[in-house]
Amino acid sequence: MLKQIEMAHWMLKDIINVDDVVVDATMGNGYDTLFLAELGAKVYAFDVQEAALEATEKRLENKAIKKTQIVKKASPVDQSSLPPKEQAFNGVSMREPSVDLILAGHEELINYVQSPVKAAIFNLGYLPKTDKNIVTRAETTLSALSSLTDLLVVGGRIALVIYYGHEGGEEEKNAVINWASTLPQKDWEVTSYAPLNQIHTPPILVLIEKRK
Repeated sequence: MLKQIEMAHWMLKDIINVDDVVVDATMGNGYDTLFLAELGAKVYAFDVQEAALEATEKRLENKAIKKTQIVKKASPVDQSSLPPKEQAFNGVSMREPSVDLILAGHEELINYVQSPVKAAIFNLGYLPKTDKNIVTRAETTLSALSSLTDLLVVGGRIALVIYYGHEGGEEEKNAVINWASTLPQKDWEVTSYAPLNQIHTPPILVLIEKRK
């Protein structure tokens, strides 16, 4: 059986094409950023911790993804007018993955992303092996989701993996689920994926797709 993050990746991979604009709203150690970049997408990845940008940049470099830009907070850069770098793969010309690692909270994504978005992923909670007082919060997560629902293309998807065993996590989980549950059915399809018989607050996956 797929884990929540594996299901999230499977559901996003199903729709993401080369050159699609995608968002990793919680960069962390860069696993989701790498996953999106390897699909050939244009990735905007956000985190408030310098350690996250450093870890993610190293992870991308280890996989030979070199077209990476570090963007400091309050320094939005629009790269949409720049020609993408191309490379040959098995004799076919393809564009090299392009990644912006942005030192800012995901609630500020509207300042950095103006293009239509195909997909986004959130891992809500805290960055493992770092300060557990630095966590995602309901108000900033909902602000980011509000921006993304405007930017998301028809057929686009948002995946939220919600970890809630920490202080404030239950509040954020409830806020996100309540918000998602009120999205109009005619415009949005919303589903959840979670174990029913596990203890210790296992994560919940919420998937959102824009119908029209």
